[in-house]
Amino acid sequence: MKKVLYTISILFIMTFAMSSCWGIKHTVGEGARGSNEVVERQWYVLFGLIPLNNVNTSSMANGAEDYTIEYKQTFVDIIIGGFTGGISIFPRTVTVTK
Repeated sequence: MKKVLYTISILFIMTFAMSSCWGIKHTVGEGARGSNEVVERQWYVLFGLIPLNNVNTSSMANGAEDYTIEYKQTFVDIIIGGFTGGISIFPRTVTVTK
């Protein structure tokens, strides 16, 4: 019993240790010139195949011609995904910097 508990503990620790944060950046025009950020969370079902909500980066930029879009999975997204992953719902964070 002790060996099974030890194995489960090691697998749990390895799962969190091997999960990573990632990010993708897009530059529109000359890119962000300030530090004004708009952040929204994008939700996906079926392990990222189908989006549940629509995050419109153009409306997040609010008419700006030069801005940066960053799609990333943060530590908070990993924690949320740990709870909602059992029903295959995963988040990612979308940030528009103007």
